[in-house]
Amino acid sequence: MHACCVKGAANVNNAADWFLMIAAGGLIAVWLFRRFYVWLHEPPASRVYRLGEGSEPDPGDETVRFLTASGYEVVSGKHRVPIEIEVDGELMQSRLFIDYVAVKDGRTWLVKTARDRMPIDWTGAGVRDKFLVYALLVPSAEGIVYADPRERWLRTITFAIGTEA
Repeated sequence: MHACCVKGAANVNNAADWFLMIAAGGLIAVWLFRRFYVWLHEPPASRVYRLGEGSEPDPGDETVRFLTASGYEVVSGKHRVPIEIEVDGELMQSRLFIDYVAVKDGRTWLVKTARDRMPIDWTGAGVRDKFLVYALLVPSAEGIVYADPRERWLRTITFAIGTEA
């Protein structure tokens, strides 16, 4: 009789093991299905580049001081965004630089600094050609601040895509 009880106990443990394995497998299958479903239906904008940690901004930097005096909080320094380009099967490397990331009134702005050797054509086409790539790269940003700390001016640039003027 003792062997019968042991045999019955083994069957109960075996059944419990199977139940746990089936439950765990079912949970994993449900999780995998939900992850696939979310990935399949997420908007393409959620797959854009997310800025990592930029360099620490230097509080003594002329541009940082100017932005701070203009009401912006500079939260990170230079960001280097690597770009891999393929043209007719030939692979090329390039990069984009975002000089600073700043916050004002709870809104995040990408900052580009004026450079003497790279003047801006302040027409619609010139601004689009120079800055639209940053707005598309980081759509969570409010826009771009173009700052010239030596001349003590800045311009804020935002894009509304798909609206007729």
